[in-house]
Amino acid sequence: MNKTYIEEPGPSELRSPLVQNELKRAGVWVALAVAVALVALLAQPIMLVVGAMVLATMMDGGARLLGRIVPIGRGWRLALVLIGAVCFLAWTFYLTGSSLAQQAQAMRTIVEAQVNRIGGWMQQLGITTTPEDLKSLASQAMSSMGRVTAAVGTAVGAITSMVMMLVLGIFVAMEPKLYERGVAWMLPMDKRGHFYAIADRMGWTLRRLMFGRLIGMAVEGVGTWLLLWAGGVPMAGLLGILTGLLAFLPNIGAIVSGVLIILVGFSGGSDTGLYALVVYLAVQIVDGYLVVPMVAKRAVDLAPALVLAAQILFGALFGILGLFLADPIVAMIKVYLEERSKALEERRRSQSPLYDGTGKNGPAMGDRA
Repeated sequence: MNKTYIEEPGPSELRSPLVQNELKRAGVWVALAVAVALVALLAQPIMLVVGAMVLATMMDGGARLLGRIVPIGRGWRLALVLIGAVCFLAWTFYLTGSSLAQQAQAMRTIVEAQVNRIGGWMQQLGITTTPEDLKSLASQAMSSMGRVTAAVGTAVGAITSMVMMLVLGIFVAMEPKLYERGVAWMLPMDKRGHFYAIADRMGWTLRRLMFGRLIGMAVEGVGTWLLLWAGGVPMAGLLGILTGLLAFLPNIGAIVSGVLIILVGFSGGSDTGLYALVVYLAVQIVDGYLVVPMVAKRAVDLAPALVLAAQILFGALFGILGLFLADPIVAMIKVYLEERSKALEERRRSQSPLYDGTGKNGPAMGDRA
């Protein structure tokens, strides 16, 4: 008895379900490899775009805050925020530019002298580390901040990068909803509502984070300057400005500014050095236990160890920009994971037979009449 044989597509034919399935799987892996390669090659442009988003968030927050006081259009409020920031920077550099340049050179000499003293003291204790070793260690630490620093390694590159971020941030801050809708347009219809919720939450979180950061910078900078000036510590103005600027970097900035304050303080004597140490600790305690919890920690609630680990990782991968943008990136990732978890929980509840349509489960089986 002859059996009927039915021909089916073989592995060499693209219409084979097996081949199509394998091609899809291979396409996913190839796309993932290409995405990783693009991230590695375009690391710095990506960091510039992220930096522009952070600047846009700061400008948007200032415009929103000004809108509670002045009932004018958003464009005018944004212009006032930009003009105020530019005038403040110009006024600061005009009043302190020449004296800060002289103090910066003097501070470099003082820091080098203090490093040599520390190296000599360590040699007296039997430690073979020399001042040259300390200098080389510091230079290696600064040079190991990442490979993606070629374009911002010079003054021209740094200025160009800042201008690019500022211009892009201004365009985004002028019409943030326009760009938000543009990104949502590329997503499926059923995913857009979830995207809008995540974008709104990210914007609110970043505004609170940056507002807290600016308040902390002002408190640390002004407080350090006034207290050091009152105690007769040399170069109090420069130390205050550096402390305020470095306050933008949680954890690492406080350590660097503390080292500079203590080194300069002890250059004026033991009493001055101890006073500088007390000032540094007092300012950090006020900022860490009063300003940050009241302004930013309640909105973001990032663990210090997580922020420090992210700074080390992003600094090694993306250079100085990654170091500055580590905690905003971690905050956005945290918001995305939280919102995704809420959406999955809501979906699970909606599929439950006890779901009552209000976002909460209905009464238990034993409670029903």
